[in-house]
Amino acid sequence: MLSTDLSAATRQPEIIAIANQKGGVGKTTTAINLATALAAIKKDVLLIDMDPQGNASTGLGQERNDRACSSYEVIMGEVSLAEAIVDTLVPGLNLVPSTIDLTGAELELVHQDQRTFRLRRAFRDPVLENYDYVLIDCPPSLNLLTLNTLAAAHSVIVPLQCEFFALEGLSLLLQTIETVKANFNPSIEIGGIVLTMFDSRNNLSEQVADDVRSFLGDKVFKTVIPRNVRVSEAPSHGKPVLLYDLQCAGSKAYLALAAELLKRGKKAKAA
Repeated sequence: MLSTDLSAATRQPEIIAIANQKGGVGKTTTAINLATALAAIKKDVLLIDMDPQGNASTGLGQERNDRACSSYEVIMGEVSLAEAIVDTLVPGLNLVPSTIDLTGAELELVHQDQRTFRLRRAFRDPVLENYDYVLIDCPPSLNLLTLNTLAAAHSVIVPLQCEFFALEGLSLLLQTIETVKANFNPSIEIGGIVLTMFDSRNNLSEQVADDVRSFLGDKVFKTVIPRNVRVSEAPSHGKPVLLYDLQCAGSKAYLALAAELLKRGKKAKAA
């Protein structure tokens, strides 16, 4: 029987899933750059790439052929979490990369004992005591890999693109989180909604932001991530935007988001 005790490690970091089943909303971009921003403000961070596409790994400079161990081996119980961790070019930020092997994990997990808790079991590794934050880049779908992540996380950050259909599908994700809360992980919470690809010159962006805030209130981060060409260019250079262009609007926004996340965490602990 697998343990489902999230408090097994002596000091638990804040474990945050970055999730949205809709692709193209800035999910992986947010995972990479929020992790980098937290490291930039002297937090020890582990980013786990649970997306078979592996874009978070590539965006941190990890070549696909260099990934000896990955999140696939971790979730299948073939290696420990510690064995899969690699350094990145960002001081204070480590990575568990993804490989294409993760694509087959869905079918393989179906017949595994307590298949929803495989990642949570891996999180019993004492290596977690080295980190303040663990961020997990989920696949752009509500599959068994995403359920594993939600069952292991303390909170979920949802990137939401400022477009006409922004709220489409969000209700399904929120419903899934509530189902996970009821059945697998009673401590999971919505950590926040982050508005991405915001264009202040576009009335639609302003309208979407207003609609989302009226619907979700203070769950929405005050910081918005602007549509920014430097943010879009950075992954092709294998760098987070903070290393690619620290002075651009995108870098400043992710630093502000990291600061807001820390502030929210302090308020929650004080409550």
